[in-house]
Amino acid sequence: MTPLDEIRATLDSIYRAESGRIRATLIRLLGDFDLAEDAMHDAFAAALDRWPKDGAPGNPRAWLVTTGRFKAIDVLRRRARFDASQEKIAEQLEIQPMDATGSDGSDDESLEDDRLRLIFTCCHPALAPEARVALTLREVCGLTIEEIARAFLTTPPTLAQRIVRAKAKIRDARIPYQVPAPAELPERLDAVLHVIYLVFNEGYSASSGASLTRADLSAEAIRLGRLLHALLPEPEVVGLLGLMLLQESRRAARTSAAGELILLENQDRSLWNREQIVEGVALVEKALLSRRFGPRTLQAAIAAVHSEAATAAATDWPQIVALYGALARVDPSPVVELNGAVAVAMRDGPEAGLRLVDAILARGDLPDYHLAHSARADLCRRLGQTDEARSSYEKALALTRLEPERRFLENRLRELA
Repeated sequence: MTPLDEIRATLDSIYRAESGRIRATLIRLLGDFDLAEDAMHDAFAAALDRWPKDGAPGNPRAWLVTTGRFKAIDVLRRRARFDASQEKIAEQLEIQPMDATGSDGSDDESLEDDRLRLIFTCCHPALAPEARVALTLREVCGLTIEEIARAFLTTPPTLAQRIVRAKAKIRDARIPYQVPAPAELPERLDAVLHVIYLVFNEGYSASSGASLTRADLSAEAIRLGRLLHALLPEPEVVGLLGLMLLQESRRAARTSAAGELILLENQDRSLWNREQIVEGVALVEKALLSRRFGPRTLQAAIAAVHSEAATAAATDWPQIVALYGALARVDPSPVVELNGAVAVAMRDGPEAGLRLVDAILARGDLPDYHLAHSARADLCRRLGQTDEARSSYEKALALTRLEPERRFLENRLRELA
């Protein structure tokens, strides 16, 4: 391997491990997402040119941050030929300290603070929900426009425009690049957790398409959850990470080799990832012991009860019913009520569960939620109410956009014939 090849390999390794941190610091220093992105790539290009001659610096990350900053200043000065305001911005960047200590901002603590700032900025409540998800995946996780568009079944131009609008909103609304004050943290943290869980859910149980799951999205959400846990280990952050790990532990058992849906009660539990279960359960216990937990920790506790059952028959349904009751008090919603009704059916029998499901639908809640009709169909099937089961399966089939679920429901209808 030539010296140039060695430098290129070193830079590739640094890019994979550090580009997110470097980008986050440059966004703080420059106050502009796109300028920071271009500056980072310019810094890596400069390193490829200079390091073979001068040798790699002792602190490559600091060198790249500093070089990126000065590359951005050069860009602004060139722009100033056409826009005088750019010269003023360049002068401000030159004279401002790199951070409050006057350092280059490349120490571990500063860099981690920058990543936390970036997460809260991308998930700011002033941004549209779909923009928060797209911006977080692009700027925090580093996914490409094409990767994000493919994951959410949209076109790259549409996705790119969504991100452009989000960045413009941050600029025009002067959304601060900072971690919220303690008084604002609970509300703002909830928005961040909501985005991470949206990403995970789209990967764990896709909303549409040919595949039931998208492992790349689930992995990114867990990676983001680990990052947030390392930076801000609040109980609900701990609980969310535990929830994602416990759900992800069942991935290998959720579909057959042909991609067909396998219900929880029929899964081969030997395929469940025990390492993820052990880690997830430990996180749930830690969050519960804090006594400051919220809905995500309660959801994780439900997942932990499932994960600890050696067989479907051994599931502690009374405990799950109690946990759903606690969840309904903390975070009431028709979906939580529906899941609780299914748990009651497993504890007390299908007739008890069906009464609860019918009450939810009679109120006009969840009319377009295919899982509500699927749950009702299954309870009617178990009670021998074939006509009612068929009607509900047909409603569910008309509402779902996911191919494996469609095939599952079609099979159920054939079994009723």
